[in-house]
Amino acid sequence: MPEGDSIWRAAARLHAALAGHPLTLSDLRTPRLATVDLTTRTTLEVVPRGKHLLTRLSAPGAGPAPGETAAAAGGTHPRDGLTLHSHLRMDGAWHIFPAGAKWRGGPAHEIRAVLGTETHTAVGYRLPVLELIRTADEAKVVGHLGPDLLGPDWDPDTAAANLAAAPERPLGEALLDQRNLAGIGNIYKCELCFLAQVTPWTPVGGIPPANLPRLAAAAHRLLVANTTGPYEHRNTTGSRRRGQELFVYGRARRPCLRCGTPVREAPQDSRPTYWCPHCQSGPTP
Repeated sequence: MPEGDSIWRAAARLHAALAGHPLTLSDLRTPRLATVDLTTRTTLEVVPRGKHLLTRLSAPGAGPAPGETAAAAGGTHPRDGLTLHSHLRMDGAWHIFPAGAKWRGGPAHEIRAVLGTETHTAVGYRLPVLELIRTADEAKVVGHLGPDLLGPDWDPDTAAANLAAAPERPLGEALLDQRNLAGIGNIYKCELCFLAQVTPWTPVGGIPPANLPRLAAAAHRLLVANTTGPYEHRNTTGSRRRGQELFVYGRARRPCLRCGTPVREAPQDSRPTYWCPHCQSGPTP
């Protein structure tokens, strides 16, 4: 499943390609949206919210006024504006192509959405969630989320309080719960537990309360640091050596980068989970 930083990158690419331009191509390939035509609208902005993508569209025939930002225009027409809400989950992806270029993101039957301007075409492949809602109603799909690690609402103290609200819950599960803090996926879950020196099965209540805001702040720093640079080289260690970008994730049976003990792997909530039995204390499967 994509992490918050990869969703942030996807939103930035979509925004750069579509924002401020009227749509000249609209093709939503899901039964409920098959007859919808968005070519009367202009893309105002594309914003991430946790692991959700919100493509905000103007009222029919409307766009930003001269000198007006896309964000301001979105607030000007909340009743008539629409938002195309998508979620990538495990396999979804948005690809950007120059207008007229051949699409290379998978077979045609996997395409779920096409949005085009005079210069670019955005093609959504294997999107398990695709719905069109009123922009004024966005809270119905993202209002349940906790503070966004890469959003303007980020607050480590609120995130820490959300985590602490269920002290019996394993830390790994609590970190993945987007209602606590939005943007952490399985990779960051494993890496953050390593940095906290506890196993992912450690109850949240077993962690000193003062450490939870620090853990939330560390999550924020890691995601922010990984919004730049090549996606395939996500880095939590600070090392530039190939194969040493992550402390434990994906390193089963390989030496821990700190102590040399073989990293272990076991499922947690159906996800492969990695930890160092020497550097991390607490319960294990």
